[in-house]
Amino acid sequence: MKKWLTGLSVGLLFLLSGCSFFNLSYDTLDYARDASNYLDKVTQFAADTPSLVKKAVNNPRAADELKRELQQMKQEITKFNNLDAPETVREFHQQLIEQNNRLVSQIDLYLAQLKNGLLDPSFLKNNQLLQPVQEITNIVQQIKKLNNQVNETLSVSQGA
Repeated sequence: MKKWLTGLSVGLLFLLSGCSFFNLSYDTLDYARDASNYLDKVTQFAADTPSLVKKAVNNPRAADELKRELQQMKQEITKFNNLDAPETVREFHQQLIEQNNRLVSQIDLYLAQLKNGLLDPSFLKNNQLLQPVQEITNIVQQIKKLNNQVNETLSVSQGA
């Protein structure tokens, strides 16, 4: 009876550790999908913003639109920063938060300049709104590589 109980305990331990592995793997896949979606939003923001910034120098409507875009991006950043990252990507998530905070600082500078209804052209010479976007892109690319590795591992595990 004692051997049977020990065998059952060991079997359950292996089963639970396997379930933990699969849960962590699926959490990583979910996070990678969220990070990829976030990157799409950041990329679109980076594509749309430069022309809006140039127009906002002389056009109050463009300045209003830029203000909305900046505020919306800040909301997206906050939403992403608050994601619960699985342990496998926690370091990447922290790096993303750091870059996101740099981007928020730049957005805040631009929002402060838009309070008068237009953007001061001299302000544009010294500020790089989109500089953190490249770092964000690089980090998300690393997460995508990890995602591919997890997918491969799951495929092998499920095929076995």
